[in-house]
Order: sequence, then structure tokens, then C-alpha cells
Amino acid sequence: MADIANRLVVVRHGLIGIDLFAGAGGMSLGAKAAGIDVQLAVESDPYAAQTYAANHRTTSLFASDIRTLDSTDLAPWKALADRLVVFGGPPCQGFSWSNLRTRNATNEKNWLFREFLRVVRLLNPAWVVFENVQGIVDTAGGIFLDQVKKSLKQNYKLHSALLNAMHYGVPQSRTRYFLVCTRNGNRFYFPSRTRKTPLTVDEAIRDLPRLLNGHNVSRLPYGPVSPSSYGRLMRGANHSCQNHIVTRNTPLVISRYRYVPPGGNWENIPADLMTGYRDRTRCHTGLYRRLHPDRPSIVISNYRKNMLIHPRADRGLSVREAARLQSFPDSFELMGSIGFQQQQIGNAVPPLLARAVFRKISRCFQSRQT
Repeated sequence: MADIANRLVVVRHGLIGIDLFAGAGGMSLGAKAAGIDVQLAVESDPYAAQTYAANHRTTSLFASDIRTLDSTDLAPWKALADRLVVFGGPPCQGFSWSNLRTRNATNEKNWLFREFLRVVRLLNPAWVVFENVQGIVDTAGGIFLDQVKKSLKQNYKLHSALLNAMHYGVPQSRTRYFLVCTRNGNRFYFPSRTRKTPLTVDEAIRDLPRLLNGHNVSRLPYGPVSPSSYGRLMRGANHSCQNHIVTRNTPLVISRYRYVPPGGNWENIPADLMTGYRDRTRCHTGLYRRLHPDRPSIVISNYRKNMLIHPRADRGLSVREAARLQSFPDSFELMGSIGFQQQQIGNAVPPLLARAVFRKISRCFQSRQT
């Protein structure tokens, strides 16, 4: 981190961002699209950090445990507090409704939000954006969120909301919790919905190449089907893109896929093909779910473990298809093995959802400058 001060470019007329628990960089993409200069990101996972570094070349990356980030590392930004936005989402697996086993106060990862608060205290930024899964609202009776709010309300005015990504141009029904904190009289209002009719899975991925189970060639040209307006947005100027890789499922799993109609799930699979499950009646509704082409996707989280099925082909989703459903542009390249790529996409904040929130922050900031 010693060279950060030398590389720092101060933005004189705009907001500066610091991304904590950055992951692959979905929130950073949204912030940059809203005109915020993201100058520092913190991410300890080596594969997520590799992805972040490859796609956010103008941002300094602290690729270590956030608990080792100290005031010396943050010194270049302390004098910029009035233009500073600190944002991020501490690891959310412990808060997720799908994680019933460790969704409680004993999960060590649930307490990493304290590091987020520590950095906020060190920097005293004008804006703070705390993001997480909606499960944080009631996990362990809400004690984690209560602590976050109690700490921040000492110096900030708090604004909170549950936002569904499909209302902001993302072809996926995915609700996230946002807590936006302002000081120095800054005002904030959450963005209105930008779409009345949600985008569908077909609109999101129909122009991508046709793949088979276990496909492992990363870069391919686009398929023969014309893209939707969303597809054109994701393509940009590209004529091909990467991450067209698919988990190789066993013949037994593929045989199960064939029974599931669009929008269906494990309940459509004959019982004699589900004998490997101790009690198939306890399977959650997302298991063996085939996406419906004419509806938004369900949540893209651990889609390999859930056996999420392509809307038309009897296979799992490719990494690129999942990235499209998360609103990552096709120029964005995921790094690491297929499992790590899938994890990075599943954990990410949809960039277009983040962009909607950060645009509102930018406009509120600009209104005070005029």
C-alpha cells in the first residue's frame, strides 16, 4: 500500500469512492457508471481480488484481510472526507435465508461488519452505503443490523430500503438491503423504479452461444439470434466474450433436468430419480429450478449447488449467462476456476442496481455544489 499516495489522483469536482468487501466489483461498476471515482477497493479472497484487479485497472486494490487495513493505509483519503463515499457489503452468507445452519450470532462472518464500521470511523466520509442480503433485517432478531445503525446514527442521518434489482433494469428478482448514511446536511432519496415491466431471461441471454453440458471453451463469438436492447447494452462494442463455461453434470443429473418444465423445480422429477436425497420433500423450491424464458430469473446465488437449469437446454447455466442475469457487461472477465467464477457472480451486487443508488447519491451531491 506504500505507493497508493503516489498513484492517487484527486477528483476536484466529484465524489471519490472506497469499496470495502469488494468481491468481483459489482458495486464498483455501479459507482463508476454513476460518475464516482472509485480509488480504493479492499478484498481478501485471492480469486475475487484477481477478478477485481483485471477489470478495475484504475483502482488501487488492498488484496488482504481488512483487519490489517490501518489508518496509515487510508491516510491519502482522510483529507477528502467531504467528497468521500465508503461503501460495501460485509460477507453475507451468514445472513442469507438459504443458510439456515449458521444464520445466527455464532457465525464468525456475521461480525465482519465491525470492520466496515471501523473504516468509516477512521475516514468520517460524507456518505456511507452499507449493502447486504435482505436476511440481515431479521437474522438473530436483527441484532447485527441494530448494531450497524446504532454506530452510524451517532454522526449520520440514516436512510434504508429493500430494493429489488428487477425494478432497476436487472433481469433477476433479487432483493437487497441498502442503508445510505449522510452527514453535513446532505440529502438523499432512494431511486424510483426505472422499469414497470421487468426484463426476462430470454431478453437477457438469447443472443449468447448455444452450449452443451460441460462446455469448457471460454471465449466464443455471439450466437445467431439477434440481441435484445439489454443484450446490446451488455455487448457494447464486443464481437465475442469470455466465461462461456458450464459445469459438467452427471448423466443422472441430466436425466432429472429433462423432466423439469420452464418455471418448474425438483417436484417435477420422478421420485425414483431422486432417491439420493434423504427426504426429497424437504428440498427447497430453488433446487432443480428451470428458469422461465418469459420471466425474470430467480436469485442467482449458489446456482451450481442449486442445479439451476437453463430455460431451454438440459444443462446448468454458463458463467457468462449468470453474469448477464446479474447485469455484468460482457467485457467483464471472471478469473479463477469455474467454481470460483460461479461463486463470485453469485455473491455480487448487480451493477445496474448499484448504479441506480449511486446515481441518486451523485445527484444529491451535485445539487449542493450548485
